[in-house]
Amino acid sequence: MTARIAPATLPRARAVTRAEALTHFDRFRAPFFLRCGALLIDYVLIICIVTIGTLIARTLGGGARTAGGTAETLGIITALVLGMLNFVFLAAARGQTVGKWATGIRIVRLDGSDLSFGQAFLRHFVGYPLSLLSLNFLLAGFNPDGRPLHDIIVGTVLVRVGARRAAARLRRGST
Repeated sequence: MTARIAPATLPRARAVTRAEALTHFDRFRAPFFLRCGALLIDYVLIICIVTIGTLIARTLGGGARTAGGTAETLGIITALVLGMLNFVFLAAARGQTVGKWATGIRIVRLDGSDLSFGQAFLRHFVGYPLSLLSLNFLLAGFNPDGRPLHDIIVGTVLVRVGARRAAARLRRGST
């Protein structure tokens, strides 16, 4: 008795058009105030590091007049390094900063792929300063697709965490 087994063919992933991706991510897009909360959490963490460094400098240095420059400088350098790790490394490696992780949102490209390190750097350290000059929060609040300038520059969108699995289903062709 010989059984003949036909090779199984897996469904091929189809290319998702930009319009399909925008429609899909529009359903899962993170609300404006949730994005603001995530950014606030990120900045509060960095400011806490600088504050602790300043307090240590003033305590060890003998007060405000003779505050030790070393501890303050170390606090600022630590905040800058942790800011780079948070805004670039974590954003590129996981698609989330600490604040975005706490609020349950992530950064994805419009085609559903992950950010590269260069794109994460461009988004946070070039896009944010440019967008602050152009009243970024007003643009994001009143823009029909809700994307601020730094997301438009890099081609990203902030979505709720479950959107990634749904995007994979969209690429596979299932609903």
